[in-house]
Amino acid sequence: MCLAIPGLIKTIEHRYDGLVRMAKVQFGGITKEASLEMVPGAQEGDYVLVHVGVAISIVNEEEAQKTFEYLSQIGEIDELIEHTQV
Repeated sequence: MCLAIPGLIKTIEHRYDGLVRMAKVQFGGITKEASLEMVPGAQEGDYVLVHVGVAISIVNEEEAQKTFEYLSQIGEIDELIEHTQV
């Protein structure tokens, strides 16, 4: 099963002549890149749900933290972060 995991947008940059927005997203102590094409309103400091390298929605901080804590408790967070690719 594939899940989206919450992460905090740390930085945003434009690539491919400004056509694609990419973000550095922090998941706990790990930072990965994710496309912001599906969430054009996302800004630095927002929490987003990321699925296979694509941010699919903006979530509030409380919901992001609850989800992250739950995934940590059930021992799934390391595997999910490992498979959150771009």
